[in-house]
Amino acid sequence: MFTNESLEVYLEIAGTVTQSELPTCREQGRLGDYAVAYRIFRNKQGGGFGDPDKHPYAWAAIVYVDGLPLRVNSARGDCREWSTLDRIGQWMVDNGFRYWWTRNDLEYVETPLPANAFEPAADTGVGAVTEAVVVDFEETAPSITAEPDPYGF
Repeated sequence: MFTNESLEVYLEIAGTVTQSELPTCREQGRLGDYAVAYRIFRNKQGGGFGDPDKHPYAWAAIVYVDGLPLRVNSARGDCREWSTLDRIGQWMVDNGFRYWWTRNDLEYVETPLPANAFEPAADTGVGAVTEAVVVDFEETAPSITAEPDPYGF
């Protein structure tokens, strides 16, 4: 199980940047095009979303400055936290990010979706009703073979 500190090591977060520094980084062309919303354990009491025993998680943001992943801090130097994805999503839009990744390495998911869960069946048309199929992901996962990169990367 992760702690906030070990999660930062796992995500290879290189440091921090304050919210107030983001406009300057964007003006200088140093701020990356996308950000990451990731799940953390709550650090702050209160914050308008109640009891930390009932709501132990919050969302934090990673932005890329000069290609390095940096955690967003408040002006006081603490990790900036959001209670919901809606709120961090609005913050992303307000700060000029048109798209971002979301990851949750803390909460356990009982049944992962199969790889083709969102692909429509080939023989279904508009308005067709399809039957749900339970698939054991590990048995049906395609094997991945590495092919040489034609560009040499």
